[in-house]
Amino acid sequence: MLPKTGQPVESEKKRMSTTTESLQPAGTGAGAETGTPALNPRRWAALVLIAVAQLMIVLDGTIVNIALPTMQRNLHISDVNKQWVITAYALAFGSMLLLGGRVADYTGRKRAFVIGLLGFAAASALGGAATNEAMLFGARAVQGVFGALMAPAALSLLTVTFTEEKERARAFGVYGAIAGGGTAIGLIMGGVLTEYASWRWTLLVNVPIAVVAAFFASRVLTESKAAGNTKYDIPGALTSTAGLAALVYGFNKANTDGWGSATTLSLLAAGLALLVAFLVIELRTSHPLLPMRVILDRNRGGSFLSSLLMGVGMFGVFIFLTYYLQQILGYSALKSGFAFLPFTFGVIAGAGVATRFLPRIGPRVLMAVGFGLATLGMVLFTGIGVDTSYLTHVVPAELVMSFGIGLFFVPLSSTSLIGVADHDAGVASALVNTTQQIGGALGTAMLVTFATTATTNYLGSHAAHATNQSLLIAQASVHGYVTAFIWSAAILGAATLVVATLVKARKDDLPTGGAVHMG
Repeated sequence: MLPKTGQPVESEKKRMSTTTESLQPAGTGAGAETGTPALNPRRWAALVLIAVAQLMIVLDGTIVNIALPTMQRNLHISDVNKQWVITAYALAFGSMLLLGGRVADYTGRKRAFVIGLLGFAAASALGGAATNEAMLFGARAVQGVFGALMAPAALSLLTVTFTEEKERARAFGVYGAIAGGGTAIGLIMGGVLTEYASWRWTLLVNVPIAVVAAFFASRVLTESKAAGNTKYDIPGALTSTAGLAALVYGFNKANTDGWGSATTLSLLAAGLALLVAFLVIELRTSHPLLPMRVILDRNRGGSFLSSLLMGVGMFGVFIFLTYYLQQILGYSALKSGFAFLPFTFGVIAGAGVATRFLPRIGPRVLMAVGFGLATLGMVLFTGIGVDTSYLTHVVPAELVMSFGIGLFFVPLSSTSLIGVADHDAGVASALVNTTQQIGGALGTAMLVTFATTATTNYLGSHAAHATNQSLLIAQASVHGYVTAFIWSAAILGAATLVVATLVKARKDDLPTGGAVHMG
């Protein structure tokens, strides 16, 4: 959905140098005789495969957004359940990402990468052939699981494949640029495929790409594994995933059964209890999925908490705007996809400014201003109405919000690594993605509940006086969207306060030697 931050090249390099076995590229020569590793002759082909895989992962966070109204009509998905198309993927991906990285490190990154590709292809085929909502939601969740296996394996493979400093920086730049642009590509592709083929192809398009990539990956990539302790924190993974799923389902049931129903309260209570159990497990186990020392630092904790709040407040925007563009303004799927382009341009511009000024002024000001602008952009979205236009109300809000996002994303990834030990750098970097995806899953479920409740209440209170039923439905829908935007603005405002209060890092505290990339 949104561009995801990765970790600085140098920090990843240090981590991999301490945790991986030496890569033995094909061929020997002068480099091998002098003790310098020979360059892998297939490294650029490997970069292409890794970039394609990462592009698929990012695409699938956004490509279905534009197709969602069509999916909903075709499979008779209710307004309450439509968010599971987005949430199932984000929840599975975010909650399994840390475990996926461990599995890839211990079982072999090439093996995990190929399995991830094939599993992703199978899940995409299942989703494209879905005959009901349960089949589609399940396929999206399985996509997320295999994406969580593939993504960390791809990043690790990139690091161990490119051993020369300048080439590594170039490879990470290509990887980050492709992954960062995946959001816009996904929205446009979703519009094109839905308009000229079928919504099913927003999922089926992955199948041939993933299968071909897996075929070449098995021949081009070189295997590498991590040495040492290979224990998995399975109890931590299960309790965290189950807890998050219970919370999401609890929000969903609140919409149908009410916040005071026994089912809603039981699910929310179970979710909180499972997450508390997860924290207890992480504090006591010798091989935690999430080492508490990584998040308890003030600067890192502020970064992760603001990333979580950003996910909660931001992910639902794409859903509500898509429905606003298509159902209120009457845009086609294709036109809706292109209508999000200002968002992409704003992120790129903001990231460029942040990259230039981060070494001069440090992360705190950029992050606080960025979150402040994102909040302002969300406030501007609350001004949309049935009769407002795209140019006057949507474009300005998109540009302000996206520029703010670009401003805080760059320092966010850097502050997440301040003072972290080399052996924790991978976990710290992955947590930015993890918190964003989990926040997105929880936020989408919560905001859709608030929006549909507001729409239902509006219809109930205005139905007796309505003379135009179609207009009433449109006004009720927009009222629901605006309600969600108000909540989102409040959440992003809270993230602004978190950054201003907790992040105290100066420019001299930032990790050195690597470029921040989005991926």
